[in-house]
Amino acid sequence: MGPTRASSWTHPPNTYLVSSLRHPTIHAVSDAGVVETLIHDTDLPANVSIAGITIDSVNRRLLAVIHSFNPLPPFDALAAYDLRTCKHLFLAPLTDTVNFDHPLANDVTVDFEGNAFVTNSVSNIIWKVNDKGEPSIFSRSSIFTSQHVEADKHYSFCGLNGIAYVGKGYLLVVQTNTGKMFKVDAIDGKARLVLLNKNLTAADGIAVRDDGVVVVVSHHTAWLLKSDDSWGEGVVYDEIALDFEKYATSVAIRNDNRRVYVLYGNVNELRMGNVEREEFGIEEIESAKETEEEKIWIYILIGFGFAYFMYWRFQMGQLVKNMNKKTA
Repeated sequence: MGPTRASSWTHPPNTYLVSSLRHPTIHAVSDAGVVETLIHDTDLPANVSIAGITIDSVNRRLLAVIHSFNPLPPFDALAAYDLRTCKHLFLAPLTDTVNFDHPLANDVTVDFEGNAFVTNSVSNIIWKVNDKGEPSIFSRSSIFTSQHVEADKHYSFCGLNGIAYVGKGYLLVVQTNTGKMFKVDAIDGKARLVLLNKNLTAADGIAVRDDGVVVVVSHHTAWLLKSDDSWGEGVVYDEIALDFEKYATSVAIRNDNRRVYVLYGNVNELRMGNVEREEFGIEEIESAKETEEEKIWIYILIGFGFAYFMYWRFQMGQLVKNMNKKTA
């Protein structure tokens, strides 16, 4: 399989999907940890990577971002597959006629109408591919290139990365080399910086829980964020340390119970020449603060219940006394 890059959760069935950075393959991982190859697209160029995947639940499709790393010839596209039969539906080429640098199609999300949005980490643009497979450049906002880049970091080349559609009609996008988050209108592509209480250093994957909490992961940290104003501003309210050596690259939410899973893809081993590693890891992460808050609420509910019981007991005692007086 080689190092893995992207992950997504499909429900039903309860299956975790992972993609390969060295082969045009997507694998399904069951609740029991059984791995099977779901898609092996031999029509794609050899050795291309599947950098990002997501589920188009409306059209029952699996969307996959295709990218070829150097020294392979440039190749960037969005592929669509039928989620039931795994049949190839379309391949939409992703190009940039303004910036001729080797593109880096990276992550993908989809709205409720089947429109896909794909990040280009080199040009800092967002492509849109409609449900018919027709691509266009959706957003080239100047704000994407207005932030300070950590030029001395190994990820300095990587701009816009993880992207998620929020049901209120906008996208949230994280930028790896600045640690920033942007809110992008899903209709006209206008973008603005989300004001956060801290940078999301080396941010990579992003996912949204059904309660509105956003989870962002880098190779070393998972951040939990929330917002009270539809992401004009946001607050990091918890951080979870991840295994640095295993190099987390993506996050998926199991929305039937809000469980959060991180994919340890060992992507760092590509730089060390180990391209055929067969192992990857999927780990559930939990917020200590949320767990503590849940315990507090349980104690509060128990307290209310006990107080109600004591009140009921007192009232019943009074009732018995009054009845005894009447019968005396």
